[in-house]
Amino acid sequence: MRDQTPTSPALSLELLDWYDSHARTMPWRTSPADRKAGMRPDPYRVWMSEVMLQQTTVAAVKEYFTRFTTRWPTVAALAEAEDGDVMAEWAGLGYYARARNLLKCARVVHHDHGGVFPNTLETLLKLPGVGPYTAAAIASIAFDLSETVLDGNVERVMARLHDHHAPLPGSRPALKDFAAALTPPMRPGDYAQAVMDLGATLCTPKSPACGICPWRTPCQARINGTAAELPKKTPKAPKPTRHGIAYLARSETGDWLLERRPDKGLLGGMLGWPGSDWADVPTAAPPFSADWQDIGGEVRHTFTHFHLHLRVEVAELPKGFNAREGQLVLTKDAFRAKDLPTVMRKAFSLFQDNQGLG
Repeated sequence: MRDQTPTSPALSLELLDWYDSHARTMPWRTSPADRKAGMRPDPYRVWMSEVMLQQTTVAAVKEYFTRFTTRWPTVAALAEAEDGDVMAEWAGLGYYARARNLLKCARVVHHDHGGVFPNTLETLLKLPGVGPYTAAAIASIAFDLSETVLDGNVERVMARLHDHHAPLPGSRPALKDFAAALTPPMRPGDYAQAVMDLGATLCTPKSPACGICPWRTPCQARINGTAAELPKKTPKAPKPTRHGIAYLARSETGDWLLERRPDKGLLGGMLGWPGSDWADVPTAAPPFSADWQDIGGEVRHTFTHFHLHLRVEVAELPKGFNAREGQLVLTKDAFRAKDLPTVMRKAFSLFQDNQGLG
């Protein structure tokens, strides 16, 4: 019988046995059976999925991943893509700095590394937008290196396995040490995905399925009845609320006035409606002088660090209006609300609802 203490290397084998039968099927993953047959994961697809999955759910990412890898099947294809096309495909996935870094990283890999992803943690960390977690995930999953992958699922599993009550984020180094101690020299890529799958499917934040968990015997939190409490987290400060104005302007012929936001900052590089600053008391900043009308109602959207309340004002685009630098005028036929970030789509939906448009 295998030793089943929380620090026993035998736990890795137990988990790999479970993973071989219960691995989730995902479009970017090479299954355990395929890996056993000699199929190697594509580093490009591993990298793409890990960037998309940052602070986003698997369910939300699947469609985006499929669209991206169908349109740009290689890192070279993505590196040569137009910035606007990539940002438009990313619209709605959120955290738009990821999309900008996606392009930067693809171009560095294409131009500086001959289109081949580096296969060491140190070199991966030098790529744009690749931090410690993403580098470890690529190194482990794509190249089968014994690097420690620590995402939210792994943190939760380790906290419960060791009944570790120090709160996150301060407890992260200790949890990483626990995870590193269990990372095996053989099949580390499958093992990394196995721990993440365990956290996502059985060792879930609420109502963990301890009765069918492969690590139920050594799990100290199960033994002590504390699993539901873990991991503990330092309370977050309340998010402030900011206010702003979005300006929607349309011409008699159906042209809409949009602007490309600056590359840096929130929603950087994305198309959106011209607008005011986002502040406690926003400063009106219409893109041209007109009889702007408040349509009533309010757009509410939450970003990582604050809540946003947007007022929507509309006006008719003057005949012969010339968009200033950085703005685009698109015909109604070419305008696609799906190309806009979620908060901008919400503003358009509010306009549609209040104007009775479909």
